[in-house]
Amino acid sequence: MRRRFLGRAGGTVKVVARLSCVSVMMALGVGALPLEAFAQAGGAGLEGPARDGCTVDGGIKLCAAGPFALRFHGGDGTLRSLAASSDKEADYLPWRLEGRRQGNGFAHLGDIDFRLKTEGASRWKDFSSWHAKRPVQELPAVGDVLRQDEITPSLGAGFPLRVRRVWRLAGQDLVLEFSVANPGRQSVHVGGMGFPLVFGNDFTDETLDEAHKHEVFVDPAIARDGGYIQVTRMSGAGPVLLGMPEGRTPLEVYRPLLDAPAGSAGKADVLAEATPRSQTFEGFYDWMPASAGLAGQEWQKAGSQWNAPTQFTLKPGETRTFGVRFAFAPNVRGIEQTLAAHGRPVAISLPGYVVPEDLPATLYLQSAQAVRSFSVEPKGALNVSPEGAHGVWQRYRVDGKTWGRARLSITYADGSVQTLSYFVTKPAQTAVADMGRFLFSEQWYQNPSDPFHRSPSIMTYDREVGHIITQDPRVWIAGLSDEGGAGSYVAAAMKELDNPDPQEVAKLEQFATETVAGQLQVASGPTEGGVRKSLFYYDPAQFPAYYNAAENWKTWASWSRQKAADIGRAYNYPHVAIVHWVLYRLARNHKGLVQQHDAGWYLHKAAITMTAMMQQAPYYTQYGLMEGDVFVEILKDLKRENLTAEAQTIESLMKKRETVWKGQRYPYGSEMAWDSTGQPEVYAWLRYFGDTAQAEETRDAILAYDPALPSWGYNGNARRYWDFLYAGKIARIERQIHHYGSTLNAVPLFSAFQAQPTDFYMLRVAYGGLMGALTNIDQQGFGSAAFHSAPDIMRFDAYSGDYGMGFYGHALATQVDVVKHPEFGWQAFGGLLHEEGDGSVTITPKDSARSRIFVADAGVFLTLESGKFESIRYNPTSQDIDVTLAPAETWTPTARLRAEYPAGAPAHVYGVSPAAPKARDAWEVPLQAATTTLHLRLMAP
Repeated sequence: MRRRFLGRAGGTVKVVARLSCVSVMMALGVGALPLEAFAQAGGAGLEGPARDGCTVDGGIKLCAAGPFALRFHGGDGTLRSLAASSDKEADYLPWRLEGRRQGNGFAHLGDIDFRLKTEGASRWKDFSSWHAKRPVQELPAVGDVLRQDEITPSLGAGFPLRVRRVWRLAGQDLVLEFSVANPGRQSVHVGGMGFPLVFGNDFTDETLDEAHKHEVFVDPAIARDGGYIQVTRMSGAGPVLLGMPEGRTPLEVYRPLLDAPAGSAGKADVLAEATPRSQTFEGFYDWMPASAGLAGQEWQKAGSQWNAPTQFTLKPGETRTFGVRFAFAPNVRGIEQTLAAHGRPVAISLPGYVVPEDLPATLYLQSAQAVRSFSVEPKGALNVSPEGAHGVWQRYRVDGKTWGRARLSITYADGSVQTLSYFVTKPAQTAVADMGRFLFSEQWYQNPSDPFHRSPSIMTYDREVGHIITQDPRVWIAGLSDEGGAGSYVAAAMKELDNPDPQEVAKLEQFATETVAGQLQVASGPTEGGVRKSLFYYDPAQFPAYYNAAENWKTWASWSRQKAADIGRAYNYPHVAIVHWVLYRLARNHKGLVQQHDAGWYLHKAAITMTAMMQQAPYYTQYGLMEGDVFVEILKDLKRENLTAEAQTIESLMKKRETVWKGQRYPYGSEMAWDSTGQPEVYAWLRYFGDTAQAEETRDAILAYDPALPSWGYNGNARRYWDFLYAGKIARIERQIHHYGSTLNAVPLFSAFQAQPTDFYMLRVAYGGLMGALTNIDQQGFGSAAFHSAPDIMRFDAYSGDYGMGFYGHALATQVDVVKHPEFGWQAFGGLLHEEGDGSVTITPKDSARSRIFVADAGVFLTLESGKFESIRYNPTSQDIDVTLAPAETWTPTARLRAEYPAGAPAHVYGVSPAAPKARDAWEVPLQAATTTLHLRLMAP
């Protein structure tokens, strides 16, 4: 749910007044600087007065240094502009906000913070160079040094160390370095140290076009000495700025710089940052090489950190140097090559870092240092087996042994340590079956006397207290609509799509016919098909004894009956359409599973939901909707059923939406200022209507916020940071790990990969997001809304909330992708692959559906609407494919196999033998009590 954080008007988010360049100059006190020079120094891409040189004008130091164009603040020496000299629009710092980020409490790149205690002291004390601004002493800059400062005074009274900061150019890299010395007579224990990563990721008061032009996303690899950050432009265009450890500066913790609590004073303020976080600003983060002092206090009740917290001691007279090296990668696909070129250890785990117990991963390591040893925490959670050299890579097999999070630490010959974060799940089909049982038992709500008419249904659940949420002041959570309330029944429906269980299907149909029809969705009349915002609402006059008095029912979120009954929110319509569409598919492709209505009835309901959305809730249809790509599937099925009139009506309505998007540079808005869930539907309709160019721009925008990183949490984790407010038990702005954006954005990335099957990077990101959905499912089958990434929590949220939107993406896209990579060889994402002696490969699916296999070498996508793949065998010489189908089940006597060619119409298509009749674009193959084998051979179209 994305709810009215900010108003929208004409695509512009208005939070504060826009600042002109003149007002910024006045705020900075640099009126003597010519306007054109200031424009260069800001986001227009500072070029500086000369190549590879620095000048000072009006208190600002401008440097052209290698590929960088830099602007330093004259007073405190922090960096205020970092642009790529090759691209005048590529400024990575929040230069645009200078006018309102002045004075105490605002951190900048080049600041530093500490948590310290001297020998014998019992308490830690915090210091930061931005808490109370004080002049720094600029020192002479010689050689490759751009600026050098003694910044100890900025850290305040009582600071027992001495800190010198150096900015220097090292070849084509920019290095930020801190020398930390102990000039006293007592040892000083450092329990926390951090460098604020202040980049331009605050897009408050910008249009979407402006934000995509100026702003960036920051993502971390929290991997100790193998750690790094990547700063990607919002548009997805290169170059990408990388921050890597300089010397031994491990990225141990990626700490959010939180707002100071209202009315707080003293220590709580020192490490806070004054820029207010909001839906348009995730916040800044701290690169922390040491964190034990915080882990033992604020974070002591949290789950395990990404890395074991450490601290260090500076003895009298001792000095240690820390730093971050910045370099440009050409684009997101060039990040790992750039890391390797800088001598950084590079890890690539294929197919990813989520490891089902029946599907091992293969880890490839490239490092200038030899691997000395591995360790695993918890002990025995992973088994790592060497498999020899593979070109420049060392190859290892990684087997998951114990469910849950696992940290793999790799120690190299020089003593450096790289950590990789894995997650071991149950076999994918088992995890999904567990989820289905939990949804249709623990989350099945049956109460005929419910005053809000929510029974029977699948409702939101609180894992901590172990019961269904029948009331919450955010009424939609208990109201079966909006994302926070609809998530559970969407997950339940999508579980049945590929893995139907007769008892569960019966309950789903009961929900559809008794609660959706006539309660959640208008059943007849002029507004037929309209979907209400919530069945639950706040009406103490009607229900004086119902509501929990301990809760706050006085906010906008406690909708009245009238507001809850509103049918004008388009985002609610895909949720209901999914239920109808799944029941259509089950009735059409299986025997005896669906009892109350035939397939046509459910398909008609799905179509009516789409037309009603355009009639009753048109405003938000200008944006892409989460799960909106289900509408493409519904339209395709209408065409396959030869329901021409309905199909033409819907296609015409969807074409109007696509025309709007086609006319926009970045059509990714929503009811929120910026969102990462509109892009998948936008991409789907652009592809459907043949707008390849803008579809590719949409793909690139997705890759900007959806990274490939060596962690189960961040690999394929599409950026989300506000939806805990609307669907979580712990309601706050916080980077969410595998919220539903991960799998929703995986869907278009799989599609994009199939259209360009040599783009291995896209497949890796897509698979990371796809598998992220399985980590949310616990050992009993409960699916959490998302994982809390902040170090004071580090665990999954207790509410199921909007998890179902994520499982929708997983169920829609889960597949096996078979690829022959030029460097890594044959790979099967989602399956076991065995290379045969004749050069062919056999693939055994291990994904949760076992109904979709894409063979990249042949460019063919094989899908089953009913039946299961047992295995396939592919011969790359002839391109023949032998398909083995699983035995028949009572409700699945016939398999429906479809062959599609996502990269375009090929010169030859596949035929099947023994011959099978085709219906609705699919071969219908009778299944046997044992397996059934088919042979697919290329033939002229």
